[in-house]
Amino acid sequence: MAGLATFTLTPTISSKPNTKPLFLPSLNSSLFGLRFHLPQFRSCSSLIYYTATVSARYGGGGGRGNFRPPPRSDDDEALDISSIRSDKVRLIDEKQNMLGIVSKMEALQKAEDASLDLVILSPEADPPVVKMMDYNKYKYELQKKKKEQQKKNAASRMDLKELKMGYNIDSHDYSVRLRAAQKFLKDGDKVKIIVNLKGRENEFRNNAIELIKRFQNDIGELATEENKSFRDRNMFIVLVPNKAIVQKGQEQPKKKEKSATEVSASV
Repeated sequence: MAGLATFTLTPTISSKPNTKPLFLPSLNSSLFGLRFHLPQFRSCSSLIYYTATVSARYGGGGGRGNFRPPPRSDDDEALDISSIRSDKVRLIDEKQNMLGIVSKMEALQKAEDASLDLVILSPEADPPVVKMMDYNKYKYELQKKKKEQQKKNAASRMDLKELKMGYNIDSHDYSVRLRAAQKFLKDGDKVKIIVNLKGRENEFRNNAIELIKRFQNDIGELATEENKSFRDRNMFIVLVPNKAIVQKGQEQPKKKEKSATEVSASV
């Protein structure tokens, strides 16, 4: 029978003067697959206690190559003060005030007294920088800002909409594509008008060019030309929304609605 056993050791020592901290080194055993993970320490009143997780694989051969340490999350790394080798840290409180350089134990004690987490900001600094904060609230604010930024990026991104026409398109289909192009442009998207010429239709190239120019003229100031090509059989023009005109058109309905409200109120 094979399996993995995990248990915790918690040796406790006094924080009296001249008492050396107890550090548990990393330990590997090829016989039982035994491993001590990095110890973590906490402070509580006059005692300092250290905890270390021990994992052991039993049965099934227990070879060294079969052991897999438990994964560590980013949260563990940010809150694992024991990963800082320096005895001193630069402490910042929850109000962004710099409290100066203090010992790790003092920083932990201050965070505990304020009922806050002690979070590592710059582990590579000399000394490392830590901050007292509500870590869950901090993560929530970060996620909120990230979502807002994603919304802004999505709003500012232009999609390219394609509309295809034949050189001899009828008036009804032409009107349908014109209204669709106007809607896309007002929504802030680019529009690519394509006219494909197949086989002998290439003889009507001039008709296709005239059709594209007519379409651009009917769009008017709503869009500006970004790119075009009349050389190949697949002729096209790319129109980009005129932001000033589009914004002006969006503001006009609001003004009309406001004036209608004022009239009804006066009556």
